[in-house]
Amino acid sequence: MTDLMRPEDLKKVTNDAEMKKAAEHLKAAKKQEEEQKALLEMFMAREISPKASERINEAVRRAAEQGLNELQVITFASTYCNDRGRRINNNEPDWPESLEGFAKKAYDYFDKELRPLGYKLRVQVIDYPGGVPGNIGFFLKW
Repeated sequence: MTDLMRPEDLKKVTNDAEMKKAAEHLKAAKKQEEEQKALLEMFMAREISPKASERINEAVRRAAEQGLNELQVITFASTYCNDRGRRINNNEPDWPESLEGFAKKAYDYFDKELRPLGYKLRVQVIDYPGGVPGNIGFFLKW
């Protein structure tokens, strides 16, 4: 004959199940944090491709053939800026000083190689998750 479970046994079952869920949530959060850290490290270390001019020519030609005069060239998290995108969001004149890693390298490439040819760069926050700056977009204009 099987003994019936007592209320304290059921409380233990509930607690064990909640602990298992919490452990799984913690594990998933830690994995996501590690992935975000790896993405940040890759973004900060990324270099401008030696084939950048070829890629840019191909991309702007395709866009121009479609009647466009602007092309989004990179997107990155506002948290990759040293002010979390505040200066870009407020369109402050010193916004380029907030750039870090690949974003700074991309801006410097634009400033050195593309601006003298007549290209322009529009930089803006493109989404606001939870009401705060989310992703930043670089738009090359001609």
